[in-house]
Amino acid sequence: MSKDIKFSRGSFFHGTKADLEIGDFLTIGQKKNYNDDRISKYVYFAGTLEAAIWGAELAEGVGIEKIYVVEPTGEFEDDPNLTDKKFPGNPTKSYRTKYPLKIVAEVINWSGHDTEVKKNMIDNLKKLAEQGIKAVD
Repeated sequence: MSKDIKFSRGSFFHGTKADLEIGDFLTIGQKKNYNDDRISKYVYFAGTLEAAIWGAELAEGVGIEKIYVVEPTGEFEDDPNLTDKKFPGNPTKSYRTKYPLKIVAEVINWSGHDTEVKKNMIDNLKKLAEQGIKAVD
């Protein structure tokens, strides 16, 4: 087993606009929350509420932004899209797995980012997309 692969219980979160129920599973092979119609090879989640808030706010679609508390059902690893490229050491506690994530609760009372902060992030992501960089996976 790679030293980068982890299996742990704790508070993990997934931000999305998908309307899910407690007991549902997030699985690979679904349309991604971001970018285009690519199918997911991993399920992404975070160990911080802040990262999950960004996930919910940046997710495509018209649904209501939601944050779920999730429980990994198997091994997971640091998300290399963030840790290798942007935040060495994984301070965002962002992870990915090929195993299902079980939804165990929904975070009800959370506050999103200020409109200007969110707009700035979206504008920056659009600029990267125009350069062919899919910065959010």
